[in-house]
Amino acid sequence: MSTALPSLLADLQAETAVVEELLDRLTPEEWDRATPAAGWSVRDQVSHLAFFDEAAVAAATDPELFRRDAAVLLDLGPTFPDVIAERFRDMPVGELTAWFRNARTDLLGTFVGLDGKARVPWFGPEMSVLSSATARLMETWAHGQDLYDAFDLTRPPTDRLRHIAHLGVRTLGFSFSLNGRDVPDVPVRVVLDAPGGDTWSWGDEEATDVVRGSALDFCHVVTQRRHLYDTGLLVTGPVAREWLSIAQAFAGAPGTGREPSRHYLKETS
Repeated sequence: MSTALPSLLADLQAETAVVEELLDRLTPEEWDRATPAAGWSVRDQVSHLAFFDEAAVAAATDPELFRRDAAVLLDLGPTFPDVIAERFRDMPVGELTAWFRNARTDLLGTFVGLDGKARVPWFGPEMSVLSSATARLMETWAHGQDLYDAFDLTRPPTDRLRHIAHLGVRTLGFSFSLNGRDVPDVPVRVVLDAPGGDTWSWGDEEATDVVRGSALDFCHVVTQRRHLYDTGLLVTGPVAREWLSIAQAFAGAPGTGREPSRHYLKETS
């Protein structure tokens, strides 16, 4: 068996521990604190992760059941994640915590025995098991960012960001298609400074459309947790600029992203 999936699952477990460490420090009242995601509290972020962990397990183990359940959710319209969040808003904190932990444990235990190249359905395009696990890590990190932002806390970046950055690069075409735009045939080069001091790069070295900067900034943009203007990314070329204005590494309806911070608007007004 390839070592890629076990290594990825170990990183997912480590990212899970970062979220759990914060949740363990919260009082019951703090679970109702608003997060930067409009209309979502801490509890909504956690129920979202638990629900879609269970969905990912279903997609991998019973694809037909998953497709039936997914069709029902998709019929609710593009805001179906908000509908799901509302369903579990009254769940006691203890039950919600146990749900998240059990769903994540089940996900990790299920995926470790799968073929990373096997194909599984999802709410967007079908993907490999390896990509599905990467998506769960991305979601954990992105929703974890909302949790940390809700309490004005900072997480040290790690080289686990490479998984998210890679997914961000791979979803360039998806981002254009999702927004009803033609997928460009112009290559885009991405060169990122990794937290550990290395340089990560993707794309044609001769490309004139280029994104450069920190991996943390890039991951914030492709998960729509920061506006491009609130990062230090250097973006060259019209295709690269258009991409980062709509970049989306997660499935579902086109995201609305985040508004530039007041600090940025004050400096540029």
